[in-house]
Amino acid sequence: MKIADNHVVTLNYTLTDNDGQVIDQSQDGSFAYLHGAQNIIPGLEKEITGKAVGDQFQVKVPPAEGYGERDENRVESVPRSMFPEDHDVEPGMIFHAQGPQGETITVTVLEANAEEVKIDSNHALAGVELNFDVEIVNIREAEQVEIDHGHVHGPGGHDH
Repeated sequence: MKIADNHVVTLNYTLTDNDGQVIDQSQDGSFAYLHGAQNIIPGLEKEITGKAVGDQFQVKVPPAEGYGERDENRVESVPRSMFPEDHDVEPGMIFHAQGPQGETITVTVLEANAEEVKIDSNHALAGVELNFDVEIVNIREAEQVEIDHGHVHGPGGHDH
């Protein structure tokens, strides 16, 4: 069977940056996703299409097909009053905030003082070229409920 839309794909992968630093990895067939449902980044999904169980390959994904280019307009200073008064706010901390259209966004604190907090709402991997070592472990037809829900269900189903 070759990987196509509406297949559940189980794989092992190691993700590194261009310096060889491991960013993420899965082992022992622990990562499964629904192909064609935008469950993984576009550049990786495109390269996996048509592969078969046992295939091992490397994929280099440019930022535009990964988490996007870094956008300096997504770095801004906001009033300290927008953060909980009873918590320290320090560089590196991550918060969830409401975006302009009411969506939840993740922001990382870059700097903080008593008046302002400089935040970055770029994805942590925006602007990073991603290098994947991939092994296809299993492929199966997705169940209709998985297709309807847009994601894989584990053994015994999935509660929503």
